[in-house]
Amino acid sequence: MIKPSLRIQQHSLRLPVRGFTLIEVMIVVAIVAILAAVALPSYRDYVRRGQLPESMTGLSDYRVKMEQFYQDNRNYGTAACADGANSPPWAGFAPVGAQHFTFTCTLTDAGQGYLLKATGSAGQTVGYSYSIDQNNNKVTITFAGNTVNKGCWLMRGEEC
Repeated sequence: MIKPSLRIQQHSLRLPVRGFTLIEVMIVVAIVAILAAVALPSYRDYVRRGQLPESMTGLSDYRVKMEQFYQDNRNYGTAACADGANSPPWAGFAPVGAQHFTFTCTLTDAGQGYLLKATGSAGQTVGYSYSIDQNNNKVTITFAGNTVNKGCWLMRGEEC
């Protein structure tokens, strides 16, 4: 017969089972997948909304410079925006620090008007374009790849 003290000693030599079961691991993977499915689109939207103001800032800055050029020359240019003998160094170039948009300027009304346009070219801004003219008419041309032609600059949704 085995003494009770020996039985306890033999029983205590077994190591407890450690680790996770396959079901526990699969539950954790499912939870992480659900969180990622919710968080990733929200993060992309956050990044996009952070990149869109570059176009609005650039267009507003370019517009102020065009108005200053008009005060000095009584036109916005002859063949191109802000051209001529007094052509400023910024004429025809994107605003300083522009990374996600390309900017263009088109003369209208024989140099008495212009249309500035910012088109998304990198990051989350591809498919977005905005414009402004000499009368400060702000237009969203495309938003999220869809043509909208709204009379304001959209940031999210389709409401001004």
